[in-house]
Amino acid sequence: MEDAKVAVVGAGDMGHGIAELFAVSGYEVTLMDKFPQALEKARGRVSASLARLVERGRLTKEQADAAFGRMRFSGDMKSSVAEASLVVEAVPESKDLKKAVFRELDALAPSEAVLASNTSNIRISDLAAATSHPGRVVGMHFFNPPMVMKLVEVIPGERTDPAVTKRAMEISGKIGRTPVRVLRDTPGFIVNRINAADTLFFCLLLDKGVASPPEIDTYARGQGLPMGPYELIDFVGVDIGADSLAYFASALSPEYGKGVTFGRMAKEGRLGKKTGKGFYDWSSGRADIPTVEPTDKVSIMDIFALEINESVKLVEEGVATPEDIERGVVLGMNRPFGPITVAKDLSNAEVKSKLEELAAKFDCSIFAPTRAIAEGRMRDAVEGRLAPKPEPKAANVQPEGPRETGGDPVRLERLPGGVAKVIINRPRLNTLNAQVLDRLDAMVGELSGDPSVRAVVVTGEGPVFCAGADLSQFFSNSVAFMDFARKGAKTMKKIAEMPKLTIAVLKGYALGGGLELALSCDVRVATEDVEIGFPELSRGLVPAWSGSQRLAKLLGVSHAAFMILTSERIRGKRAYEIGLVNRVVESGDPDEFAVKYAAGLASSQAPVAVMLAKSLLNKGAEAAMDDGLEMEAMAAGILFATEDLKEGISAFLGKRKPEFKGK
Repeated sequence: MEDAKVAVVGAGDMGHGIAELFAVSGYEVTLMDKFPQALEKARGRVSASLARLVERGRLTKEQADAAFGRMRFSGDMKSSVAEASLVVEAVPESKDLKKAVFRELDALAPSEAVLASNTSNIRISDLAAATSHPGRVVGMHFFNPPMVMKLVEVIPGERTDPAVTKRAMEISGKIGRTPVRVLRDTPGFIVNRINAADTLFFCLLLDKGVASPPEIDTYARGQGLPMGPYELIDFVGVDIGADSLAYFASALSPEYGKGVTFGRMAKEGRLGKKTGKGFYDWSSGRADIPTVEPTDKVSIMDIFALEINESVKLVEEGVATPEDIERGVVLGMNRPFGPITVAKDLSNAEVKSKLEELAAKFDCSIFAPTRAIAEGRMRDAVEGRLAPKPEPKAANVQPEGPRETGGDPVRLERLPGGVAKVIINRPRLNTLNAQVLDRLDAMVGELSGDPSVRAVVVTGEGPVFCAGADLSQFFSNSVAFMDFARKGAKTMKKIAEMPKLTIAVLKGYALGGGLELALSCDVRVATEDVEIGFPELSRGLVPAWSGSQRLAKLLGVSHAAFMILTSERIRGKRAYEIGLVNRVVESGDPDEFAVKYAAGLASSQAPVAVMLAKSLLNKGAEAAMDDGLEMEAMAAGILFATEDLKEGISAFLGKRKPEFKGK
């Protein structure tokens, strides 16, 4: 059969179950783990699982023996994946660890092999970026235990080949699972994105002392659930819940970081069943839950409202259809019905009211009604009549070759010719948050004192420069937001005053804070189709990172007023005509153009002269004419004593290219 040989990397709770599932389905499987004890444990668990299947009549003894015979256990990555047509990564949920595995797989697996990740939360695009062929990387998220749970979420990354996604869907069907395709790569995908809101809710209940775990679990069992939420968290692992909230806080919204109890328990080693103690004592192999009265401080409607809210968000964002959301929750959470079914039996008003109550009670915007519910359009969303919220895309600009998109939100590349490249690394829109501003600030300091760097190119990862400030961050009050505005303005000022020639690459989108970043650079190159503008007033804001000041000084009050007061966007050609950009790139890679342009300037412009000229432009323009002229004279006097001036004159007279040393 096609895809007859499979390798599974990681022999833990999920890995050994996935390998067993493929073996039972007729595949030749190699289960790889670098820890011999993990392999031995996995061997025993697979053998015991197959024996149980025989006892229950699901397999014959011959079928079980044949399945076990199709499995190989190995500690060597190279031999494990050498002949695999499908490799499933199932190592612990650490982005750095998973990316390291994918780098290794990229080098060792056959070029035609599909590389799949069993990650439960991490964006596939971030993992695929660690490979030289991201088109063959796809998510195949199995649910625990894989031999029992019927759902597989199939998640294409931003650059996954559609044929690879199709193969993953087909393979999932061949092994008797129901594949649900995630339409847009987002943290947590479908089921765990919905579950994350529940997890945060149950953490905040404890943080605020609303009720005890036994009281809440007793109530949940009384509603027909097989396990209460804290018993389930103990069973899965308290650390899993804590890690999930931490990841969502970093990847989706800082609000997920508000819950603290799970993280504290994880640090204390109270992880639940795996350590013998979490919310309950598990020394007998089962949770010892005290007998208590059920709480009346929590209702099933709380959970329904939160899950409906997250489901509608997924529809709004184009992550999944209502049908696949329902199917995913039913199969992935082992429920008789999902949030879409519940929503159809409730009114928009009662869901909205409950969400507003929860958001206020826990001071958490995650629980606030999403757009469609706030507008009274919940039924349109759950019945498939709501068009997904469009996501900005850059036209006709495609990234060349593999690019790293995970890790540091701002990357620094040092290139030949005295050029440094600063890359905002928050695809797809490269928005600016506090972390990005801190990294930019640090890089300005680093590059300012580096004599080997003469020109700095500022760009964005992929086809977009920067679509502005990330306003999804949590700001507790107006003072906190004001501090964020001040931080941005200070960072832009440092960029403008750094003693290096700076070039911004405007592509895709250069909006709001992104345009302010570009205005802080000395030179701006742009693609013809870039969209440039200040949308702040249409959102109830004003440019707050020096945009109103710099734009007026650059273009004059008339052009600046038009752009800011109307929120209209202009393209690269128009921006060139009014003097907002200095070069327009008609075709090709704008980053490549900017780097070559920067290298030419770095070799032709004297570094000390650049530094003093920038100071004159930034400070002299603010001074009275006589003071400005005096500053010019002083700068000229300083430059007269430099070696670069002598070299510049000598090169000019000798009709050769100067070799400046910055002295």
